[in-house]
Amino acid sequence: QVQLVESGGGLVQPGGSLRLSCAASGSISNIYSMAWYRQAPGKQRELVARILSGGNTYYTDSVKGRFTISRDNAKNTVYLQMNSLKPEDTAVYYCQVVLKEVGVPSVRDYWAQGTQVTVSS
Repeated sequence: QVQLVESGGGLVQPGGSLRLSCAASGSISNIYSMAWYRQAPGKQRELVARILSGGNTYYTDSVKGRFTISRDNAKNTVYLQMNSLKPEDTAVYYCQVVLKEVGVPSVRDYWAQGTQVTVSS
């Protein structure tokens, strides 16, 4: 069994910064990718950033230059540093991890519970 625990959301003023964390624990054999998605009210969930096991990263255009995704492989933890936040960044942010569990042949993804990020003055 695998658990994902998110932290770091909250209320911040426009132009401010927040750092999200997501730690995976349990019987993990290998982690292939870690990602952050977000879902604003009335909108579909969208991919914000992804980091692969080799370190390659992907960002959606609207956050390039402002957000940075990173991971600590020893801690099975992914981070999202969010700078220059805008009101349109307001959403529930979800961590997704694609991994293989010990003794399980297939690869699957796990989702965290979500953390609210509100950017408002």
